Amino acid sequence: MFDVGFWELTLIMVVALMVIGPDKLPGLARTAGLWIGKAQAMVRSVKADIDRELSAGELKKSLANGDADTPDLFAEINEIAEQAKCNFHMDASGQVQTPQDTTTSTT
Repeated sequence: MFDVGFWELTLIMVVALMVIGPDKLPGLARTAGLWIGKAQAMVRSVKADIDRELSAGELKKSLANGDADTPDLFAEINEIAEQAKCNFHMDASGQVQTPQDTTTSTT
């Protein structure tokens, strides 16, 4: 963004030292560092919010595209449930028995 090299920073520091003075320069540098840190944290927060909104938008879009497949999915789930019901039987005591248990328990 800014093309500031070593010599430009040195010139800025020398001018700041002459204008502000050596006694107030450390406090000013500390305050400037705090403000820059707050600005960077705010930028990170905004970026995270934007990324979160974009991913939520993509999820909504994929769900909207996937709604056409939803009835097929429900039909497939119902078919699997019916197959599972056929594979298991309840005995008189209410316990579930598999087909192997029903063939061996006929005494």
